[in-house]
Amino acid sequence: MLGLYAEGTFEPSSDLIAERANLSPRSLFRYFDDIDDLVRAAIARQQQRLVPLADLAVDTNADFGERLDVLVAQRLRLFEAMGNVGVVSRLRAMTQPIIATQLTEARRVLRSQLLVLFGPELAVLGPVGARSVLAAADVICSFEGYRLLVDDQGMTPTTIAATWTQALTVLFTQELP
Repeated sequence: MLGLYAEGTFEPSSDLIAERANLSPRSLFRYFDDIDDLVRAAIARQQQRLVPLADLAVDTNADFGERLDVLVAQRLRLFEAMGNVGVVSRLRAMTQPIIATQLTEARRVLRSQLLVLFGPELAVLGPVGARSVLAAADVICSFEGYRLLVDDQGMTPTTIAATWTQALTVLFTQELP
């Protein structure tokens, strides 16, 4: 299923999934209750693969530029690895509460990384300013924002990195880079 998602088949039939797994459709459902159960298992496997990519290996006392470079590189690696599975999980979240809950948690973790990583910059903005800047930064470097830059703007990872760096620098320091 993950392979089919990666190739752009967002709603593969159970027959196609079984064929890809070299199983009969009947055999496929000896392992899974239904197609939704298979979807959840596929997304869980994808999350296990992605967890190491979500780590931010940087000292929170490092200078702003270093922290920003680490964040941008981490998000690009993570979102590129998510690929179409990230798209499918967002589509399925509308009808599958388990997936919606997993996405909410993943978004919380990524937002909390911003809060920790850029705490010093946020602290000088006061509570209202910090909340606004954090919200904007969260949207800018979210998976959804990344996909808009790739799909709608035709940006490459290099141009996304430059765009994120400039936008986040302005947000967190109120200065142009």
